Amino acid sequence: MAQLQRIAIALDQLQQNQIWLTAQQQHYLSRVLRLQKGDRFIAMDGIGKWWLAQLEGKEAQILETLTVETELPISITLMVALPKNGFDEVVRCCTELGVACIAPVMSDRTLLNPSPQKLERWQRIASEAAEQSERSFVPTILEPVSFEAGLSSFATNHKYICEGRGNYPHLKKCLQQTGQTTILIATGPEGGWTEKEIDNAIQAGFQPVSLGRRILRAVTAPIVALSLISACEV
Repeated sequence: MAQLQRIAIALDQLQQNQIWLTAQQQHYLSRVLRLQKGDRFIAMDGIGKWWLAQLEGKEAQILETLTVETELPISITLMVALPKNGFDEVVRCCTELGVACIAPVMSDRTLLNPSPQKLERWQRIASEAAEQSERSFVPTILEPVSFEAGLSSFATNHKYICEGRGNYPHLKKCLQQTGQTTILIATGPEGGWTEKEIDNAIQAGFQPVSLGRRILRAVTAPIVALSLISACEV
């Protein structure tokens, strides 16, 4: 089964036991992947369901429902201050590592002012990364908001903000707590969080944590944080 190609579909493409393929999906399956009528592939809806399907021209026949267990046992939300460059790779890598939701925020030192087209691009990258890494779910990419607005947007008791300077406990030690089902982890922009932002995060219930002794780039820190969490929860 692992060698079969995967594509993400929308729920409105399903009709009984058939999948009505979009023109883009038809092109991808037949011209890019070189699949022919009768060839099989895996369709995923991005919210937990997989099907084994057989190509039949402009549509595909569902052969069976597949059971896939590739998700982490906890739900991880990444609140990430938008870097000037490299956010595409953050979305791609963190999707592979199991993030459930990515919440971009604009901090005091954020330089990027993303357009609506950027959000569409990030969601497409997340979908492609979910297909590649055989995930059951495609992460949700939220619209960017201010850091202050993001602090009060999520209800969970396990909220961490990564800070490169200061005498804070390592994230790995904090993750040894039991009973965590949801985690919110925040990583900063180029130049790091301001003191005021750290103070506001603490007041909002965030625990400042360290990712190690070295100062990481804004695009490296989210990947390291997600790697630590996924490694502890596998």
